Amino acid sequence: MKREIARVARKEIKSEISALRKASASHRSDIAALKKIVKAQEALLRQFVRMANRADRESTVHHSKSEAAAPRAPLSAAAAAAFDHQAFVAHRKRLGLTQAQMAKLVGVSSLSIYKWESGKVMPRAAQREGVAQALKLGKRKALAIATS
Repeated sequence: MKREIARVARKEIKSEISALRKASASHRSDIAALKKIVKAQEALLRQFVRMANRADRESTVHHSKSEAAAPRAPLSAAAAAAFDHQAFVAHRKRLGLTQAQMAKLVGVSSLSIYKWESGKVMPRAAQREGVAQALKLGKRKALAIATS
């Protein structure tokens, strides 16, 4: 009798487990298909971001080429809010400072100065205040602070 009960229990469990196995296999294949879709969507997103960045850079180049003919004045505190990397470079060179010295003056790394001057990155609002303060200084005072 005990063996018969065990056999019937195994038979019922087997039928229940087979349905669960089929559902599990179906879910795994669905998950794999969704992962493929997500991977394809991420690739498309990266492509669109690259295209948008490229278009941004091209529009910046065209915009700066049209302004190249006009002479630039040094940045003031008001102009620091609308950061112009070419004017920043010109003012740093007028002061006779290296990028590392300008970085010390502004309170950032020299890599930040490089990225700002190349136009790849814009300084944050807190950093723009430092830029505005540095640009108010005269040549002698700027050199004295940067070399100390």
